[in-house]
Formats: sequence, structure tokens, C-alpha cells
Amino acid sequence: MASFSLTTTSRAQSKEQSAQDPAKQLTIKGLVGTWTLVSSVTEQGGTKTEPYGPNAKGIMTVDANGRYAIVTMRAGLPKFASNSRVTGTPSENKAIVGGSIAHFGTLSVNEAERAIILKIETATFPNWDGTEQKWPFTITGDTLHFTVPAASGGGTAMTVWKRAN
Repeated sequence: MASFSLTTTSRAQSKEQSAQDPAKQLTIKGLVGTWTLVSSVTEQGGTKTEPYGPNAKGIMTVDANGRYAIVTMRAGLPKFASNSRVTGTPSENKAIVGGSIAHFGTLSVNEAERAIILKIETATFPNWDGTEQKWPFTITGDTLHFTVPAASGGGTAMTVWKRAN
């Protein structure tokens, strides 16, 4: 697994170095920064779906010490009629839970397997709390692709992220 000792470089230097040496992108250094979700597609039983809809919103941040946070949600989640998230109706709660996922913890990179290793501390899907997951990934330029082999809603998720400016 990769270590987390990094040197500070400007965004321009980082982009230039990544463009010069694509292999460097498969390290923790290549993941550091903020990413915005482009798409999330889940495949289960031969059927592909967009669990967060065609206009899903999401953000992923990774720091130089390997701390990360990921938040993904469906665009246009319903507002709570009561104006309180603790008194939502069953249908409001179902829409929110089914239309969002968030988790945070630490990550490392297994360069040989081209995989992100996540140690999830806490998630809005509690079954992931305290688990370790291996997500294969690639980075091309400012685009990150990773696969979640056991998605929280079942099946396999393929996500695409774009580095935020």
C-alpha cells in the first residue's frame, strides 16, 4: 500500500506532472483534492440503472493524509412537509434514504491491483460502518472512474468523477 508522505505542489504543477506520467495518477497523490460526480450507474442481474437519477449530485474529497469523504444524492430530493428531518413521513424517509449515500474514513491505494482501499468509519448505510472495501479505479487526466463491487443498494456500481477546479 502507498504511504501518505507528499510534497506540496501547485495545481498547475500537479496537472503537468500527471499529464507527463500517467502511472503517478494511480497513487494517493493522484487522488488528493476535490472531485464532483459525473455519473453513477449500477448493474444488477444484467440491468443497468442510475440509482441517484440522471442528474445525480456528489462530492468526494481526499486529503494528503488519506482522509476522505464521499456524499452522493439524487437531484431534487423531496422536502420534508414538517420542515423537520426527524418527523418525516415514511415516503419522505424512503425517498431520502434511497436517494442518498454518504461515508467517510481513510483510504490508501494498492498500486499493484489498481485499487482504492477504503476503511469506512461511518456511513449513512450503517452496514458499511467499520468495513474495508477495495474499489478498482483509473484516472485519465481529470477524470476518475471507480467500481464499487458491492454497492449499498445491491449490484455493482460504476462511478465517474471529475476533478473540481
